[in-house]
Amino acid sequence: MVMLVAKPRLMLGNEAIAYGALASGVAVAAGYPGTPSTEIIETLMRFKDVYTEWSSNEKVAFETGFGAAMMGARALVTMKHVGMNVASDSLMSSSYTGVSGALVVVSAGDPGMWSSQSEQDTRYYGLMGMIPVFEPFNPQSAHDLTVEAFNLSSQVGHPVIISTNTRISHVRSQVNVLPKGEPVYGRLQKNPGKYSLVPEVSRKDREEQLNRWEKIKSLTSHLVESRGDGDVAVVGAGISYSYVLEALRNLEIEKVRVVGVSCSVPLPEKILDYLTDVKRILVIEELDPIVENQLKSMLLDHGLRVKVEGKKLTGYMGEMTLERVLKAVATFLNIGVDPIVDSPTVPEDVPRRPPAMCPGCPHRSSFFFLKKGLALGGISSTFYSGDIGCYSLGVLPPFNEQDSLISMGSSLGIANGVYRSTHVIPVAVIGDSTFFHTGLPALANAVYNKFPVLVIVLDNRSTAMTGQQGSPSTVIDIASAAKGLGVEYVEVGDPFSPAFSRIVARASEWVKKNLAPAVVVAKRACALEVLDRVKPTQVAVVDYDKCTGCTICYDHFTCPAILKRTDKKAVINPEDCIGCGACVPVCPFNAIRLEGDKPAGWDEAWTS
Repeated sequence: MVMLVAKPRLMLGNEAIAYGALASGVAVAAGYPGTPSTEIIETLMRFKDVYTEWSSNEKVAFETGFGAAMMGARALVTMKHVGMNVASDSLMSSSYTGVSGALVVVSAGDPGMWSSQSEQDTRYYGLMGMIPVFEPFNPQSAHDLTVEAFNLSSQVGHPVIISTNTRISHVRSQVNVLPKGEPVYGRLQKNPGKYSLVPEVSRKDREEQLNRWEKIKSLTSHLVESRGDGDVAVVGAGISYSYVLEALRNLEIEKVRVVGVSCSVPLPEKILDYLTDVKRILVIEELDPIVENQLKSMLLDHGLRVKVEGKKLTGYMGEMTLERVLKAVATFLNIGVDPIVDSPTVPEDVPRRPPAMCPGCPHRSSFFFLKKGLALGGISSTFYSGDIGCYSLGVLPPFNEQDSLISMGSSLGIANGVYRSTHVIPVAVIGDSTFFHTGLPALANAVYNKFPVLVIVLDNRSTAMTGQQGSPSTVIDIASAAKGLGVEYVEVGDPFSPAFSRIVARASEWVKKNLAPAVVVAKRACALEVLDRVKPTQVAVVDYDKCTGCTICYDHFTCPAILKRTDKKAVINPEDCIGCGACVPVCPFNAIRLEGDKPAGWDEAWTS
């Protein structure tokens, strides 16, 4: 028998998950880039014997993994927590059908909403769909639980969810990594009696799902551990377990039983073995009381009357932190907390740094000339229906051109509702990756229902917000796709050019006249993509004989490289300026020009 020897490596939690999948023989991996999950797929892409793709959205990614697992392959699907909403239809069905190989879904949550529109709790999908949910508490457990998840999925023939979060995904620590296994691919096998969910099949699958669920409960009983002793217990789920251990060390408390939970759905009944002789229990977990409620129900079912506390002491919102756990444990145990463990105060003199688009970002120019174009086209008051992406920063001053930001692809749907209820012609702003993610059905709806809307597609050739992953727009022409869906008026423009305003004006006039959708594509590459390909050799400078201090360039265009002098004239920081030239046409007095030689391939990098 060959023993698998783990080797220690320093890595991110996301990398640890990827290497756990590799050790488990993953053959097919698919995902949609979304912070904090992105690095899992990026890591797997380095291994050419594993098929790995960025899918157009999370539903397609899930179905890719699901289809592979139907054929007996070992598949991994990754997304952020809100991506589960997009994949949920097929996710629920996969729990009915089960799989022939192995299917593991990693959902990276974002408590505190550092880069998301919500902090929803992924574990509800496990409860609703009868899908086990594993929760790692550090990168090592993330690696080990990924292996556990693949083994369980393969053994039972059922999908498994790994619910991680920003801190687990993006912390870096030493991980004992198991060696890579041989990828397990599938073979063609047809089983419509299992996978074709007509009512007759679904009823049979439902019975099998319930049977698998009971088996899953027995096979996950070991995913709970206990240490210490005492007549009170603190239960920590996922990353909260790490905080509980650290808090008790800091408080120098020994007579407490500590229970760590790595499978939050279903909560292993073995947990009762550690809690039958305690008088009080504190449950600490991020977000909603998933473990707390299951534990209360479990204790009642077994006739155990033990007081369980949790969310009343820890709260629902935001990330779990050591400070929150210290205060909750201290309150629970009725002891004082040393002030030194409280959160540090932020000095009042620290200057605010609101988020801003990068120097050279084409979205800045798009927003700047969009408002001008709308005015030229006779639209002075409108509703800007925004979307999720870098361009969400358009909600901030001075642009103020995102009146709603709801979810991926929501811009057109929200705009439709605005028009139907007010008859005000709205503007829908959507990015290239988001256009293909969930914008296409909404655009088809606009054409079908003859919805008068000006659609601005910001095509910067990448999924930039999550790290410049590829965008379908590099292969599929957005203008052609829009025309293929029946949009009669489609025009493409360069947002760095003042002519973009006139393009917007013409489209606005067409929408008002024809009461139908028009699409304008603002096409220019992400500045970070350009800088990866070509190093700038020119810089923008101000001609102070022409500069009047009108404030347009730094107060209304707001490139971070353009600053205000004491005399209100502009000055350009050469350390921040990339020489893109976007500011040149912005100045009404021609006071800004480029100096230096244009590098070879510069124009092509921006437009290809």
